[in-house]
Amino acid sequence: MTELSVLLLGVGLGLRHATDADHVVVVSALVQRDPGVWRAARIAALWGAGHTVAFLALGLLIVLADVRVPAAFEQAAELLVASMLIAFGAWHLARSRRANPDAERSPVGASARPVAIGLVHGLAGSAGIALLAATTIASRPVAVAYLVLVALGTVLGMVTLTVVMSRPIRWTLRQTGHLRHAVALFAALLSMTLGLSMVVRALTA
Repeated sequence: MTELSVLLLGVGLGLRHATDADHVVVVSALVQRDPGVWRAARIAALWGAGHTVAFLALGLLIVLADVRVPAAFEQAAELLVASMLIAFGAWHLARSRRANPDAERSPVGASARPVAIGLVHGLAGSAGIALLAATTIASRPVAVAYLVLVALGTVLGMVTLTVVMSRPIRWTLRQTGHLRHAVALFAALLSMTLGLSMVVRALTA
């Protein structure tokens, strides 16, 4: 495999990584608080910033310093993501039942929340991608470039996907009555179900 094909693979893997179910569920729930196109892109970019910091920090330690991440760390990271999904679903469900769901919003919280969630997501699964790069790519500079392109591909994919999702989400939020509540209930239950499935997978792996 040539260096160019390796780098293109990194971009492609990043784009595909952005469509992971746990990423899409959380970011789509965050977008429901700020359904405009530009606000949605901002949320996705903040999530991507947090994801990139965690992913590259862990990945560069593995590729450049030959750090070996124990399996227990990967399991703990996946359980943390699962717990976050369950809690996020419960929070989203409770928020949808409030008369004024945006009353508790603050500018600081609106920015910090997607960054923190991205940091957590960046830890889960990153060790495997970095270890694959360290063991299959002979050149360390190419391996580092591969990791950077995976991170950039993830951010680009998430921003694009979130912007596309923002329009139907915005339309849904404009509805009243049973439809809006049904969509909120479905999103909350989906998040909690996905979290529970990740718990089972992590504990039985």
